[in-house]
Amino acid sequence: MLQKEPAEPDIVTRALAKNRLGVPSVVFFGVAGAAPLTVIIGAIATIYAIIGSTAVPVAYVAVAGILSLFTVGFVAMSRHIVNSGAFYSYISHGLGRTIGVGAAFVALPAYSLMQIGLFGLFGSAASGILASFGVGAPWYVCAIAAWLVVTVLGLLWVDLSGKVLAVLLVAEIAVVLLYDVVMIANPAGGHVDFTPFNPAPLLTPVVGSLLVLAVAGFVGFEATVVLSEETKDPKRTIGRATHIAVLLAGALCAISAWAMAVSTGPANIAGAAAEHQTDLVFFLVGKHLPVAFVNLGYLLFLTSVFAALLAFHAAVARYQFALGREGVLPAVWGRTHPRTGAPVAGSITQSVLGILVLSAYAVSGLEPVRYVFAWLTTIGGLGVLILMWATSAAVIGFFARGRRTENVWRAYIAPFSSFLLLSVALTATVIGFGELLQVDGDSIFQWIIPVLYLAVAAVGFIWAGIMRAARPEVYAQIGRGADGRVSVLSDIQWPAKQLHGDPVGARGYPY
Repeated sequence: MLQKEPAEPDIVTRALAKNRLGVPSVVFFGVAGAAPLTVIIGAIATIYAIIGSTAVPVAYVAVAGILSLFTVGFVAMSRHIVNSGAFYSYISHGLGRTIGVGAAFVALPAYSLMQIGLFGLFGSAASGILASFGVGAPWYVCAIAAWLVVTVLGLLWVDLSGKVLAVLLVAEIAVVLLYDVVMIANPAGGHVDFTPFNPAPLLTPVVGSLLVLAVAGFVGFEATVVLSEETKDPKRTIGRATHIAVLLAGALCAISAWAMAVSTGPANIAGAAAEHQTDLVFFLVGKHLPVAFVNLGYLLFLTSVFAALLAFHAAVARYQFALGREGVLPAVWGRTHPRTGAPVAGSITQSVLGILVLSAYAVSGLEPVRYVFAWLTTIGGLGVLILMWATSAAVIGFFARGRRTENVWRAYIAPFSSFLLLSVALTATVIGFGELLQVDGDSIFQWIIPVLYLAVAAVGFIWAGIMRAARPEVYAQIGRGADGRVSVLSDIQWPAKQLHGDPVGARGYPY
């Protein structure tokens, strides 16, 4: 006998809003988190300038391939586990509850820092745009204005946020495609050069830095699974939306990176990027488009950052909700608004943290793009990469106990391949993390951030041990979702036979 029903009522009495989101809305959340226009205007030019390699387009293709492999197993697991805890829940099912709680303690600061860091870029960009109209506004005033809007939307219906993201992202992608067409239609030397897609540079020592920086441009696509409990037909919606989000973000970044090289000539792209930095794209298209289209690009760059702010806010609030619902955090975090179904405490907590950090930076006078945006999002991105690596291992562990309805490719081959590739990417990121932060070789930041992530994971392991000893009934519900059935088996016991049927995330463990 694998499970028993509890005689007492389920202690989980709150749930997120049901059947709010279809495939398009979930795609918008995932792509908004990846913020393609922000990556294209900001990150790609920076990679060209720092690395000096013409292989940026093929690097994005390679990373899209790695993450597509990851997504195969990730999505296969999502068909059996429907839980807004996403990575935390999957790791709990695949590697055990204790490691799952450690992963949750990594996820909370990682996603929180990603979201808060984006306020620095938004504030700086908005301040610059207002200055061009003769309006002086400090970056932190603009950031706080965005913070206020995100705070309000975070407490409203999730489908309302999805509609806001839809409008912003359709316009954003249209401008990206327009700029790409213009750059490709006006090639340097009069001919289109495809050498930036040559994979040969990926066999050189520069590959580590290229892949690390390219991976950062995709962080956020995994937010689709955080919305699984609020979707229509989650077993199909999440899978389709996640695959689309990865492929769309990868295609936009790869094509745009190639278009920049075509416009300047591959031999000149590094120098042009170093000279113009985040204005590179606008400089290249400004010679061929009316000023109004260039100004529209600046405006949509701002809305791209806002869309990412909204997507990450939704993700971190739902992580906190999942942990509160299952007793890892205090129960208040497991409650939702009775009308909107929004995770109230999680949303408010993230907003409070955001305003505190923004206030601290405003008082300190530190430059917002480098020390708020670049530092916080890079630090948060490392945490998300750690979670992706652990989740790829969890997928292997989950399907090792039975393929259920999945084929060999989805259950074994793709997850194992992605685990190996993500191990390489994570190792390269940790080794070169100081370079990503652009700090001196003797700086404590060369090594302290990975150590801190290990420390918070260890705190999670200890907390899980305390829960197991003091509150076994709460420990038993870790990762199970909204249902009341609790496994009576230990983490190391396996089912005698393969299980089929409904997702287990809302029905406890199958073991």
